[in-house]
Amino acid sequence: MSRAMQCQGCLPWGRWARLPWCLAGTRGTRSVSVCAAAVPAGGAGRNFLRRILGTSSISLPRGCVRYQGDSQENSAQPSSSHHAQSQLRKVAFSGAIKKHQKSLSAWFSHQPNEERQFGPSFSLDAVHVDPVIRESSLEEILKPSPGLTIQNQLQQPSRKVISLHSLFDVDACGRQVKNVVLYGTVGTGKSTLIKKMVVDWCHGRLPRFQLVIPFSCEDLSHSHAHVSLRRLVTKKYQHLRDVVPVLEASNLSVLFILNGLERLNLDFRLAGTELCCDPNEPVPPSAIVVNLLRKYLLPEASIIVTTRPSAVRRIPGKYVGRYAEICGFSDTNLQKLYFQMRLSQPGCSGEESQEHRSAEQENLVEMLSRNLERHNQITAACFLPSYCWLVCTTLHFLYFTRTVPPSQTLTGIYTSFLRLNFSGEVLDSSDPTHISMMKYVAKTVGKLAYEGVMSRKTCFSEEDLRQCFEVEMKTESELNLLEVFRSDVFRFFLSPCVQPGKEHTFVFTIPAMQEYLAALYVVLGEKKTLVQRVGKELSEVLGKVSEDVAVVVNIISKVLPLRFLPVLFNLLKIFPRYFSRVGGKDRDTIAHTMAEELFKEEDYYNDDVLDQINSSILGVEGPMRHPDEAPDDEVFELFPIFMGGILSRRNRAILEQLGCSIKNLAAFEIAKAMKKTVIRKGRRGLPPSELMDYLFFLHEFQNERFTAEAILSLRAVNLSSVKMTPLKCSVLASVMSTTSHEVEELNLTSCNLDSGSLRTLFPVLLRCKALHLQLNSLGSDACKEIRDLLLHDKCAVSSLRLANNPVGEQGARYLAEALAGNRSLTQLSLLHTSLGDPGAEAIAEHLAQNQHLQELNLGYNSLTDAAALRVVEVAKRHETLDKVHLYFNDISEDGKRALDSLRMDRDGVRALVFLTAGTDVSDYWSHILNVVQRNLPFWDRERVRQHLALLLQDLESSRSQTANPWRKAKFLRVESEVKKMLGELQDGSL
Repeated sequence: MSRAMQCQGCLPWGRWARLPWCLAGTRGTRSVSVCAAAVPAGGAGRNFLRRILGTSSISLPRGCVRYQGDSQENSAQPSSSHHAQSQLRKVAFSGAIKKHQKSLSAWFSHQPNEERQFGPSFSLDAVHVDPVIRESSLEEILKPSPGLTIQNQLQQPSRKVISLHSLFDVDACGRQVKNVVLYGTVGTGKSTLIKKMVVDWCHGRLPRFQLVIPFSCEDLSHSHAHVSLRRLVTKKYQHLRDVVPVLEASNLSVLFILNGLERLNLDFRLAGTELCCDPNEPVPPSAIVVNLLRKYLLPEASIIVTTRPSAVRRIPGKYVGRYAEICGFSDTNLQKLYFQMRLSQPGCSGEESQEHRSAEQENLVEMLSRNLERHNQITAACFLPSYCWLVCTTLHFLYFTRTVPPSQTLTGIYTSFLRLNFSGEVLDSSDPTHISMMKYVAKTVGKLAYEGVMSRKTCFSEEDLRQCFEVEMKTESELNLLEVFRSDVFRFFLSPCVQPGKEHTFVFTIPAMQEYLAALYVVLGEKKTLVQRVGKELSEVLGKVSEDVAVVVNIISKVLPLRFLPVLFNLLKIFPRYFSRVGGKDRDTIAHTMAEELFKEEDYYNDDVLDQINSSILGVEGPMRHPDEAPDDEVFELFPIFMGGILSRRNRAILEQLGCSIKNLAAFEIAKAMKKTVIRKGRRGLPPSELMDYLFFLHEFQNERFTAEAILSLRAVNLSSVKMTPLKCSVLASVMSTTSHEVEELNLTSCNLDSGSLRTLFPVLLRCKALHLQLNSLGSDACKEIRDLLLHDKCAVSSLRLANNPVGEQGARYLAEALAGNRSLTQLSLLHTSLGDPGAEAIAEHLAQNQHLQELNLGYNSLTDAAALRVVEVAKRHETLDKVHLYFNDISEDGKRALDSLRMDRDGVRALVFLTAGTDVSDYWSHILNVVQRNLPFWDRERVRQHLALLLQDLESSRSQTANPWRKAKFLRVESEVKKMLGELQDGSL
């Protein structure tokens, strides 16, 4: 035995094998420990073992005895060989885990299509902002929640804030935490936080764990076959097939992530889920999760569980080391940081100059930050990270859309937003109905939203909520669903109002969401009377049993003389057919509701809906409204637009995934019914902002045939004073491109256009006969685009008005080139465009090559005698040009007489310079004064006053030169008009 003990001491790797030996001559079996060290070779070795084991007959397996060689190198071979195998195993494990990290990083860094709009450089790893996480306890979870106020959301100083990487630190008692439950309501960022955690581990920023294995509980809930933990892991992650078999024996620190535990029905009772400690034993997936949390399976593994508040109690508290609640962006600084990172991404604003892009992005972030600091309703909304995403996506849509047609719709943004938060979500997995969360929201919150839209209100009292959610509660199941909704989803859609005096009322977290859900409620057909609901259910029942009953009745009628049975049954079958016709009336009602809301006259002179959305996000610059001041009436102009957008094919497909089915036939019949109402009402003359809403509705509807019929009925498009952002220009170009008909008139006066806008609208402008582009700050770059437009073979523009734009000399040269080659233009107005003499000379130089122009307005351009005479001399020789406007220029009395003489040389060429024509009043005096009056808000008042004084002097001088009393009376009348205008200008009333 002494030598055996010596052998044990010789083993550097100390492995002893316990072998059962059947010893001859003994009464039983003894278990003998044999050192797997070297023993003497041959007979000496056998004698040595016989003495130890006390038996004369022994036979050992070949691998149990290793014979000693002659050299020491051979004796050292076992330890070195084992060390080499251990090193190889470590290298293999390391390689497998690196492959696993690479695979996880690629998968969890993959962004959905909705994120690609933020630019090619956008990634979760680069722009993530961690939400606030506060340590909690089961007692806090179980106790009644405090009043739902904005103060409770933004201020929770009594609870400890904990970082994501500190969740597994020791608890207050010094115990190591192994199981963590991370819970939060819908939209607080649970899934995104887990994604970031996995990506951090893949990039070496989570060194606490050597291996991370994430599971989706939704995925596990769909698997009903028994499976072992080993098979489950290798099935999901093939790179771990060599690592999993030794998880229990190795010293790897492993983290299991179970995301969305509310999708699993777990039973921690021993009668419900048996104990299982073998990773190779097939059991239901829920049993694997239960035994992992029990620490009966892989007890050294760490586990983090994410779930909604309603499902936290499914795990007994004794199995949880730490509870932590995701509280969203309860700090406004986190909200600002999120917006800064999202909206400042390279490539976010499309193909623009870096300087212009950066300036616009910084301006957006600055305006948004100021609005957040005012603690408006948007501050409460951005408490949820998901709503911060919606705000950024909407701003990106409003400001950085450049493509034609726009790559997305506003309805599509809201539908995708709901898909990101509710896709595959069931309100309560333990409820037998398995109603989708979005379907429940559409039926309940949608009803509240619709009633608010119809009664024109946005604030809801507790009584309003009770009437909406509780009045029709009849069963225990319905009450349980309502409790889950209150716990998990309520705050996603409704939040406390921040307006003074309305703290105990609720508003929709994002105002436009009220209109979206109201539209969804109507389009889904949830707005039914009791008779309609009962009739629908009855018709479905009768429809299902009709075929079976028909067979039975036919058999009985052949055996028994009951002739009245087939007649009775046929009468019964009429009901479903009749009800289907009545159901068609519902579609007419939806179309009628859409038309009525779209063309509501009391909303005619509001801002267009895109400006309303912009104001709701960025706020309205200027003084704050006094609390006692009466608020403006609520407007719901997005409601009908969302109704049309929801009917588009893409949005219906996404809503189908959310459990809200809208059949193709229903969408077709609604569109068919809309033609009778929407298109007919759209033919009426609409105010500019309302017309923009109508065009936006057609874009959201995404029905090309319907849009083409609607656009064909629009011969004149007046969008004057509508701020034509790049998005609105894209919408206008997209909608108008559905047809190729000529547009009689397109009025884009004072629409903030630039050269980029003209490029976007180029195909539309080509087809317009009368084009109004006044008051748009169009400079030389824009004139270059206009030159290309006028020189195009298909250009149909006959009248072009560019008054009150800073065209300048270079712009005039571009327009002169256009005049030389254009064949359609008959009227060109360059009133007050800063041409100067060089610009007028350039136009005069190319004017002779034009053969179609009939009227040219160069008024108020600081032209002197020489330039004015040069233009009129060319006009004199022009075949078609018969009217040149030169009033309000720096033309002297000598110049006036010279121009008058040129006019006398050729009848028909009229140079409108003054209010007089020789010793008579000009026939165009009222036209000149009307031009002055219309443009006075945009002209230099002092300069206008000086010109009016000169006109008055000219009138008085001409009156003194005539003896004709009739002419004198005409002079006096015009003088009185000029004096009246001068007086009003002096008083500031004009």
